[in-house]
Amino acid sequence: MRNRVLGRCLARTAAVLTAAVALAVTATPLTGTAQAHEAVTGSLSFSGEPGEYISGGESHTYTPETTEMFDISGPVSESAVGATIVTPEGERWFLHMGAPYGQKLTPGTTYTNASSWPDAGPEDPQLQFSVTDRYCESGTGSFTVSHIVYGPYGYIREIDATFERYCSGSTLPVRGELHARMPEPPAELAIGMSLNTTGKVDTRTGQITVGGSVTCNKPARITLTASAYQIQKRGTATGSYEDLVVVCEPGAPVPWTVSFPSNIDPTATFQPGAAVLRGVGRADDRDYPVTVDTGFPSTDITLVKS
Repeated sequence: MRNRVLGRCLARTAAVLTAAVALAVTATPLTGTAQAHEAVTGSLSFSGEPGEYISGGESHTYTPETTEMFDISGPVSESAVGATIVTPEGERWFLHMGAPYGQKLTPGTTYTNASSWPDAGPEDPQLQFSVTDRYCESGTGSFTVSHIVYGPYGYIREIDATFERYCSGSTLPVRGELHARMPEPPAELAIGMSLNTTGKVDTRTGQITVGGSVTCNKPARITLTASAYQIQKRGTATGSYEDLVVVCEPGAPVPWTVSFPSNIDPTATFQPGAAVLRGVGRADDRDYPVTVDTGFPSTDITLVKS
């Protein structure tokens, strides 16, 4: 009978702690988020016929060397590419080319009947070209992606494309080309966690102090959750601590400690002796739109009187 009671208690405690830790971590890519990186080499060149609204009937060529910003961006889904160019005079040029909903940009493909949001439907390619003070919501056009190479999470390593756009029903097009080569993709963030096998307990309050260390392959702010349970003769002490932020730098493991009482199901308080410690850490990758985690390490620990 006693073993069955302890078994049910352990199962319930594990479920409570697992739910608490799960609520504290997100580990899936932010699939709709675009990421922007500065091009190493490339150019955006375009020309418009006299009277064309966006270009003003002029021709321009911009490169990373002659501009304040030459950013190339793309979402994790590999469905679009954007270019943002800021000139020394403060003009901000923006180009967006996107495949129909649910499709990836495919090299060697010409996308026709392209329009811009909000006119574009899910089945339509999207094309927008604008500058700081000249923008037209409606328009038609086409673009060709002759070459595109991706890195992790939609990171655009190389892009060569041409486009043609007619603004708001005009018969005067602006035509252009985008070429860009990006830096070598940054490493993907990897973080780890280890747990100490001993902890302290204040027998007056039942508060325990436990800890461990975290590691990272590049700078990261790691948010930690630690939880513990201890099966006793008359019940189970369970507790957790959430949202401890540890600033991690590559190299030596970074230590951390937290203190908490039995606060999940306070029918028992922690005592000296054997217990189980669990942890999880999560961090946003500063280079990619993704959140990673350490996994869910667990270890037997010994609580000693503080």
